[in-house]
Amino acid sequence: MALKKKPVNGMRDILPEEAYLRDYVTNVIKETYRSFGFTPIETPLLEEIGNLSNDQGGENEKLIFKVLKRGEKLDLSGDVREEDIVDYGIRYDLTVPLSRFFANNENDLKKPFKALQIGPVFRADRPQKGRYREFTQCDIDIIGEPSYLAECELITATSKALSALSFKGFKIIINDRRLLTGMAKYAGFPDDGHTKLFIILDKLDKIGLSGVRDELLESGFSKDSIEKYLSLFEALSGKEDVKEALLILEEKMGDSFPKDAGDDLSRISKIVQSEDVKEADFRLVFDPTLVRGMGYYTGPVFEIRIEELSISCGGGGRYDNMVGLFSGHPTPACGFSIGFERIILLLKERGFVIPGDAKKIAILLDKGLSEDELMEAYKEAAKLRKEGNTVLVERLQKNKKFQKEILTNEGYSEVIEKWQSR
Repeated sequence: MALKKKPVNGMRDILPEEAYLRDYVTNVIKETYRSFGFTPIETPLLEEIGNLSNDQGGENEKLIFKVLKRGEKLDLSGDVREEDIVDYGIRYDLTVPLSRFFANNENDLKKPFKALQIGPVFRADRPQKGRYREFTQCDIDIIGEPSYLAECELITATSKALSALSFKGFKIIINDRRLLTGMAKYAGFPDDGHTKLFIILDKLDKIGLSGVRDELLESGFSKDSIEKYLSLFEALSGKEDVKEALLILEEKMGDSFPKDAGDDLSRISKIVQSEDVKEADFRLVFDPTLVRGMGYYTGPVFEIRIEELSISCGGGGRYDNMVGLFSGHPTPACGFSIGFERIILLLKERGFVIPGDAKKIAILLDKGLSEDELMEAYKEAAKLRKEGNTVLVERLQKNKKFQKEILTNEGYSEVIEKWQSR
């Protein structure tokens, strides 16, 4: 039986041209984040299934690739339940593993701890443009900092990383989970209905206010609560400035307005948009409908939006309760993730050229070279690399013209043939 040569649906083989770009983007991001004091760490692909299925990951918990027990532990006889045969899962993001990592190693880590993670994650999602079942996440997190200083640091560092990759004029959307909860309570929605409410609200950009109204009615919520709730969003229509939007909400909500959330958002906005602080061309924009799907968010949440894509290119927020689920004591935390795969997609579509790339030189060797001639070829290659060039050494093929065309397409601007045996 012939083996299947295509990768699993939703996963990809990465060809050299893209792999080269991915390496470059990864290095730019790492260098930028290290300049802000973030420290690289690594966590395993596999986690205990209970860690991943803790009602904190939102819809992503439905997309876990689960791993069967092995050997004697795997018993398929009798009435089998999933929990009887599954013990591990493949991580669907980097936040849950980081939380476990910190709780397990906090005695050996400085506080606050600034973590940098870049690695693959897996979700049994429906593949589409810019969305795969295996993809790379690029996260920075600050654990142990309870104030808005963490949000300011994350937004500033992430915006600078995008700027270093030639992105300009992008938006970072911001909201606060405490504000979302305050608006829901102001309108009279029951506490146990907030999760359902926010899931429907998250569809507003796709189905509009009328669509949200219809779904809320179908879900059995009070018509009076729905109208009172949606009136807040109508009042905020077109109001993207953080300060202006918060003043409108405070005026309409009165004592129901969560002042702590409003103060944090105002301070974050003021600092990260200061001309003396900004290191990138971006706008911080308020959006009261920004929910973020993860159940673990507790405070400010944010997303990156770039004009060419109608979907988010990254996001994050504060998750003050997650680490405590592992450590047993309260630990503030906040993180921001760049949508690595979508950034790569955009750069490819733009025809992005890696700036300041090393000169690429190919040395072609005749099959009949002597040992001494081969030694001279390698000496020349070593000398050229020390000068900062990329040097490829390979055998000269029969179809020399076609070989040179391929090398030119791969960016080799100079081909040396002097090492051919005469």
